[in-house]
Amino acid sequence: MPDGIAAGAELPPITSVAAGYVHRDKLITPGDLVTLPDTRLKWYDIALADTPVPAEIHGLARDFIAREVAAGSLKVSGEPGFAVLHRCGGDFYFLAVCTWRNENELWETVYAKTAADIDFKLFPLPGPHRGTFCVWELGTVWHEQQAWRRYLRSTRDAAAHAAYLGDSYAGPV
Repeated sequence: MPDGIAAGAELPPITSVAAGYVHRDKLITPGDLVTLPDTRLKWYDIALADTPVPAEIHGLARDFIAREVAAGSLKVSGEPGFAVLHRCGGDFYFLAVCTWRNENELWETVYAKTAADIDFKLFPLPGPHRGTFCVWELGTVWHEQQAWRRYLRSTRDAAAHAAYLGDSYAGPV
């Protein structure tokens, strides 16, 4: 038994999962690289198989990242990484832009869009204890963590950089 759990002890109930919640797999679909002035980001859409990310939202999100970089609001110069566009349900989307900094740290900027929004906007993350990645987004993060480890252990030359950018995951999560 783990420390702090006596054999036969009754555990407190997990209250963060609603009794009626039914978990479904989603699909991770990689897309073309996001080409910015001095970096490239891998692209991933995440959605239920029967409700993929619409092409117009996909295009809007990619354009939004380019506009944020051009405006100086998103500073990812020279930082490899990836973007995740997650259709969370209906017409709500998270757009997470993640880059590798300081050799081994994953940094993230989160945007969101609702049906009422014309464009994506910065998603407020208040408080010291807050959400990071959901169970589906973690599938992408896990793959990217492994790909980045392979890059760090490589010669880190142009071929290794190209190999990192070409290493994407597609499938259920």
